[in-house]
Amino acid sequence: MTPMTVEGEKTTTPPGPARRGVVGRLSWGLADQAASSLSNFVVGIYVARSLGLTAFGVFSLAWVTYGVVLNVSRGLATDPLVVRFSAVPESSWRGAVARASGTALLVGTGIGTVSVAAGLGIGGQVGAAFAALGVVLPGLLLQDAWRYSFFAAGVGRKAFVNDVVWALALVPAMVVAARVGTVPAFLLAWGGSAGVAAAYGWFQSGIRPRPAGAREWHRDHRDLGYRYLVENVGVSGASQIRAYGLGAIVGVGAVGVIRGAELLLGPFLAVLMGLSLVTVAESARVLRQAPERLGRFCFLLGAGQSAAALLWGAALLLVPDRLGEFALGDVWSGASHLIVPVTLSVAGAGLGTGAAAGLRALAAARRSLRCQLFASACYVAGGLGGAVAGGTVGSAWGAAAASVCGSAVWWLQLRAALRERDHPSLPEVRTT
Repeated sequence: MTPMTVEGEKTTTPPGPARRGVVGRLSWGLADQAASSLSNFVVGIYVARSLGLTAFGVFSLAWVTYGVVLNVSRGLATDPLVVRFSAVPESSWRGAVARASGTALLVGTGIGTVSVAAGLGIGGQVGAAFAALGVVLPGLLLQDAWRYSFFAAGVGRKAFVNDVVWALALVPAMVVAARVGTVPAFLLAWGGSAGVAAAYGWFQSGIRPRPAGAREWHRDHRDLGYRYLVENVGVSGASQIRAYGLGAIVGVGAVGVIRGAELLLGPFLAVLMGLSLVTVAESARVLRQAPERLGRFCFLLGAGQSAAALLWGAALLLVPDRLGEFALGDVWSGASHLIVPVTLSVAGAGLGTGAAAGLRALAAARRSLRCQLFASACYVAGGLGGAVAGGTVGSAWGAAAASVCGSAVWWLQLRAALRERDHPSLPEVRTT
């Protein structure tokens, strides 16, 4: 395991080895997310081709809902873990991981039970999809908790291996799901294989999740947990509201078209999400070892991701229709018209992630919460306002404009937080 340092302890690591360590950890983050996102990308493509536009829209609604629940778990469990238990002694890390992973498992079980009950009450194709999602939520959230735990410890290779196990388990599961040919079958195959990886994560870490420690974990980290919960749910909740609203305004098929366009950005999103696994932990390390470099580090992260998104989007514009139809089937005809706005939306989000990592490292939860609430409100307003004005295409352009505005706010808040840290207010002097 990578050597860890106690919070606040100054290190004397030479710049060369330190840079190599950062590059190594970022590389494992990219490799891990490449494995995860590639499997999700293949699942999305396979479902789109196998089930058609409407069924893919139902699958996408369940997928977006999973994103909300995942961010609830991260806000309560793994985000405080990464902020406060990166580069700490192994004994502290192990105790924290037991409680954080137990919290994730408890969230998955609780919300999964509600999802099953709601699905059975709703009935029909949509209800069956939500019931299937509820069954697999505990395994999905526990698997994600292991990934964040490994990156907090600086051993991203273990997260990569865990996601490879998930991808391998997906192969037979998807074969069975294809024979059944329904949305719930694909959801059970996808989530069930994540459960296999979650069990393997227990073996990798040698740590037993402690759901009974969730109350203690919440008490000790509620100053961050509450704000990160609201912040994370603001991200995925805005996507969920937009998806439900778009389905009501334009139709469920429009949700599938938007999801199809996002799938086209899948390989780049793998990079974006892979970096997000390690950027907070790395920013925390930069803050402890060379705090004057934090702003530059965050800028390089954000600008690099934004530029890469624009390059990927430009490449997508050159894809011939025949190849696009081979990949997405009927979904391609609508998704291909959304490449430009969806690319701009992802580029804006990529630029903002650099600032977001800096605010997380500074534990400036109040500022980051403000930013996320503003960005989420813009996203919902832009996405739904655009849908009313211009249908699916209008919704995509509205979301792109919202993404750029949100990124600007993230950077303004990081600049203020850095200035505040460099020039703290003088404490009040009391006289008697």
